[in-house]
Amino acid sequence: MCGIVGLLIKNPTMRDSIGELMLPMLIGMTERGPDSAGMAMFTAPVAADTRKFSLYSSASDFNWTKLEHDFEKHLSTNADIDAKHNHAVLTTTLSPATVEMWLKEHYPQLHLLSVGQLMDIYKDTGTPKQVADKYDFINFKGSHLVGHTRMATESAITPAHAHPFTAGEDWCLVHNGSLSNANSLRRKLEHEGIEFETDNDTEAACRYLQWRMREGDDLETALHHGFEELDGFYTLLMGTSTELALVRDPYGCKPAMIAEHDDYVAIASEFRSLAHLPDIKNANVFEPSPMEMYVWKL
Repeated sequence: MCGIVGLLIKNPTMRDSIGELMLPMLIGMTERGPDSAGMAMFTAPVAADTRKFSLYSSASDFNWTKLEHDFEKHLSTNADIDAKHNHAVLTTTLSPATVEMWLKEHYPQLHLLSVGQLMDIYKDTGTPKQVADKYDFINFKGSHLVGHTRMATESAITPAHAHPFTAGEDWCLVHNGSLSNANSLRRKLEHEGIEFETDNDTEAACRYLQWRMREGDDLETALHHGFEELDGFYTLLMGTSTELALVRDPYGCKPAMIAEHDDYVAIASEFRSLAHLPDIKNANVFEPSPMEMYVWKL
């Protein structure tokens, strides 16, 4: 059992308050996921020739200033690092391939969480409130987000196993449920050259969709293939640079609620995480149908 939350702000005047609106949603899912929590936040984009790299260090005293110095010295370029405890966002004009290769060679202990122009990812072990307080979620600003609270049932409790998972640029996925064929999917995808970082079943779903889109599917087509390939019970919530997307398995075993309002779209595993939202009484609140794809764009 886990908790998912999503929030897309349609009213631009509310985007500076997205962290305040999200925080009760995330904490409201604590009973569904007390082991770890994570958040993908979509902010204003950096320049077209620039990318942001979300990084995690297991060492709480990691020297992010030294990383920035070494990066600029070795690669003869400017970089910016915004560090918060175990996490940091590295911004640079160098290509993702160059940055990833340099990090593997010089800082293999760091975990690269995401790459993109808009998305930053923070995830860690602890209760949702502990993680949110540690990384100052309440002050996040942006257009939309995807969050998760985890109750570990099939793999270890570590930051790497926490959600969201990501593949490609500015794309992430969170999952409530369990997949019975995650290991067979992993073996199949490894033969296709897809690399895995954990034994989490959610990563198998993430990498499966990554592979389908690599082969030419758009997200909707990839998800329709997923109904045939993903064996188990699941609600999947995905974020891209411009949208949120939600699907439930053919049996609709895992809960989800949606609130559509003129100012926002909000998603949570249970209504209690939506009840505090502004003017919720005038929102269209409903339970999504199984095997139907719901997409909301900015």
